[in-house]
Amino acid sequence: MKKILVIEDEALLRKMFLQCLETEGFHSIGAENGRVGVLKAQEYLPDLVICDIIMPELDGYGVLTMLRQNLFTATIPLIFLTGKITEKERCYGMELGANDYLTKPCTAEQLLKAIAKLFEPTQYSNRCEN
Repeated sequence: MKKILVIEDEALLRKMFLQCLETEGFHSIGAENGRVGVLKAQEYLPDLVICDIIMPELDGYGVLTMLRQNLFTATIPLIFLTGKITEKERCYGMELGANDYLTKPCTAEQLLKAIAKLFEPTQYSNRCEN
């Protein structure tokens, strides 16, 4: 069973994503902010992290940077799920090493499709093309 960590400061949204993932057969773990998310990623070593960008304590960019600097969490795929929708912001997230970037509002179907892509044997490139 794949473990997915959801780092989202909005409690209702986090709960909705966690329930959706559990329904689809994933083991889901929630974190209410970036600092807690990094600690849980180090503790549980999930197969995937889904992370908001705008959060208290530590934003999503900081989460991704910290995960990529740790030997044990450096290769965990990360999907940003955020309201930040400019192309510059998307490219910045991808250049930091995010594997995908979804904008809110996002349907469960869109999220599950992005997750399925990451778990396919041949992953697509995670680099931003200029």
